[in-house]
Amino acid sequence: MTTALVRPVSPAIRECELSYRERVPIDPDRAAAQHRAYERALVEAGCGLVHVPAAPELPDAVFIEDTAVVTDEVAVLARPGAVSRRPEVAGVAGILERYRPLRAIRAPGTLDGGDVLRVGRQVFVGASQRTNAEGARQLRSILEPLGYAVHSIPVTGCLHLESAVTALSDDTLLLNPDWVDPARLPGWRVVEVDPTEPHAANVLRLEGAVLMAAGHDRTAARVRALGVEVAEVDISELAKAEAGVTCCSLLLWP
Repeated sequence: MTTALVRPVSPAIRECELSYRERVPIDPDRAAAQHRAYERALVEAGCGLVHVPAAPELPDAVFIEDTAVVTDEVAVLARPGAVSRRPEVAGVAGILERYRPLRAIRAPGTLDGGDVLRVGRQVFVGASQRTNAEGARQLRSILEPLGYAVHSIPVTGCLHLESAVTALSDDTLLLNPDWVDPARLPGWRVVEVDPTEPHAANVLRLEGAVLMAAGHDRTAARVRALGVEVAEVDISELAKAEAGVTCCSLLLWP
């Protein structure tokens, strides 16, 4: 069974970090209700949940994916690019150490977990506002001796690499070509999002299905046409905090 680490929505989520979205009012209670529905969707997809202790003083704590990169062999603790988010890592590390040996990104490196897409033994690291070249170099130095190929991918116009591209299968990627150049991904089958749905590229691959934010009907139809099951979940309130479906959990595959 796949284990999904999750963390509750902070009542301070209104003070979240933002880079590419304008700040609009966020209802913490509605965001929390959407997160509970997201957790139910994970369970329905066959995941076992592990709840990381709440961090009410940390506005972005629910976006747990950014705190670490997990492989079969090791968990690499991130060093988020936003200084306000670095205290999130310690609470997650205390849980992760039960499952994997821990390594860590050190200063001056910065790395957000949302900038790392792993598909099998291939790892793509987004060069973004949150992840710098030194953070990517350190991740490469940790993972390449374990047999992973690590590639750097420029990201423009969005927060993280996984805002722009995620995996539908071992050989197929879902991508927004305005944010990541498909030419940087030779040898992969690439499915582009509908141009009217720029945020649709962020999907969470689970056993037998992908989880997608509701409201991306045209892109969902493209994915279903490939024979991929799509489960949809409403994260509209969380999206005001620049969230996608990947960032609200940290998956540990068996």
